[in-house]
Amino acid sequence: MGELKNIVFDFGGVLIDWNPLYLYRKVFQTEEEMTYFLEHVCCYDWNLLQDGGRTLAEATRILQEQHPEYREEIAFYYGRWDEMLGGIIAENVKLIKPLKEKYRVYGLTNWSIETIPIAMERYDFFNHLDGIVVSGEEKITKPNPQLYQILLDRYGIQAAESLFIDDNYANIETAQQMGFQTIHLTDRVNLEETLKERALLVVP
Repeated sequence: MGELKNIVFDFGGVLIDWNPLYLYRKVFQTEEEMTYFLEHVCCYDWNLLQDGGRTLAEATRILQEQHPEYREEIAFYYGRWDEMLGGIIAENVKLIKPLKEKYRVYGLTNWSIETIPIAMERYDFFNHLDGIVVSGEEKITKPNPQLYQILLDRYGIQAAESLFIDDNYANIETAQQMGFQTIHLTDRVNLEETLKERALLVVP
């Protein structure tokens, strides 16, 4: 394992609080109908295809044809997408600045190329990153190792010298297989304390 030189952050669930519930709790009358809609209509696998490069217009059209009874609610997914942004996860974002005193800091995210500019305009922490790789631009999504390799090649960094932080365990597994150091961020993990325990962060 090489000397640590790079920190690689996932965005959603790590630095940005993004959740469709924030929008659809305003749309549906009951929690049950909302849950059904997000599990069976605008579901995770459908959204991931946009993260892989499919256009929002095509994704919306296809789903509306499959579920005409939810035509309006499907249109809201990207028509009111910004209402799914709950803000930054401040306790993690605040770590970027002190980490940059010792390391280069990157982003590696599954995100639609059409919606990432909304987040980038809204949250100024993007200005402090040394580079990002967005799945929608590359048309490859995590946990495909090719997306991680793009990050390594583009910025001339080594996996063994990089710490990867993500809330999705499948993404962590790929990173580990490629030689990254990792932190799987769950509700039980305090990122600041974990970094301090590994002697990677000194914060007063």
